[in-house]
Amino acid sequence: MTTAPAAPAFHLTEAERALLPTPEEVAGYLEHGWYLSRKLFSDEELDTLQAATERYYAGHRDRTLPVRPPRLASWEPAHGPVQRHNDYVHYESDAIAAILRKPLLGAVAALLAEAEEVRVFQATLIYKPPVPGEPSNQVPWHFDKHYWQTSSSERMLTAFLPFHDCGEENGTITMVDGSHRWKELPSREDSTRHFADRDNSELDAILDANAAYNGTEVRKVPVIIPRGHVSFHHCRTYHGSGPNLATYPRRAVSLHLQDGANTYRRAARPDGDTVVYNHDVLVRRTADGRPDYADPEFCPTVWRGAR
Repeated sequence: MTTAPAAPAFHLTEAERALLPTPEEVAGYLEHGWYLSRKLFSDEELDTLQAATERYYAGHRDRTLPVRPPRLASWEPAHGPVQRHNDYVHYESDAIAAILRKPLLGAVAALLAEAEEVRVFQATLIYKPPVPGEPSNQVPWHFDKHYWQTSSSERMLTAFLPFHDCGEENGTITMVDGSHRWKELPSREDSTRHFADRDNSELDAILDANAAYNGTEVRKVPVIIPRGHVSFHHCRTYHGSGPNLATYPRRAVSLHLQDGANTYRRAARPDGDTVVYNHDVLVRRTADGRPDYADPEFCPTVWRGAR
C-alpha cells in the first residue's frame, strides 16, 4: 500500500490573498452560518478533478482503506442510478486529493473558523443523477455536527465544491439562514442514524420544531454557485437539497473540515452505547488511546499559520 501524498506548502500568492473573505464577510458567515466564496478553482483544475473522479468511478484507486468502517458511503455500479456518495476520496485518489488540498481553500476555511490550522475531516464525492423522481436525490434537512458527536470542536465547517455552475434547477445546496445559532431541542441524532436512511417528513418536523423553540421562522436560501466558487457552511447550519431537474448530473465534493483544536471525545447514544465515527476504526491512536483526528494519513492539514 502506498502512502498518502505529502501536504503542499502553506503559501498564498498576492492574487490568491485577494480572493480571501473580508472581515465583513467573515462576520456575515458568523451571523448567517454560510458563505459563498470568490472563484477559488480554475476551469482547468475542475476539469482535472472531474476526470479524476471519472477514473475513480471506473475503479481506479491509489490506495484502499485498510478496513471497512461501519457506516461507509461507497457507491458502486451495482447500486444503480441513485445519488452516489463515496467517502475518503481524498485518501484513495491522489489526483482528487491534490485539488482538494489547495492551500487557498484551507486559508478561506481558517478565516471563517477563526482557526490557525485546518485539517480535512472527511471528503465525500457526490453525483446526483438527472432523474427528477429519484428519491435519493432529495437530501432532507440536517446539520453535520449531529453526525460528528465524537468531535470536540464547535467550529467545524463544510466546503461544498460543485464541478460546474450549480443552481436550483440541478439541486444546489440550500441553507436555513442563521440556524447554526439556534438552541437545540433534545435530540437522538448521531452517526448511527444518518439522514439518508430517514423519512424526510421526520426531519422536516425536527427542523420546524427547533425553529419554533427558538421563536423564529425557517428561512431557506438556495446557494447559487458559479463554477469555481465554493459554498461554506457551519457544522450546525441546517441544510439540504432538492431534486436534479437538469439534463446532466450534478457533480460535487462535500469537503468536511476541522480546526486544529478538534480532538476525539467519547459520545454516548441514549441507550448508553458509544457513538462510533468511521475514523475511529482507521486512524492511529493518541498517547492515551483515543482515535487521533490529526492522523495525517486520513486527516491531512490543508492550512497552518499566518495568512
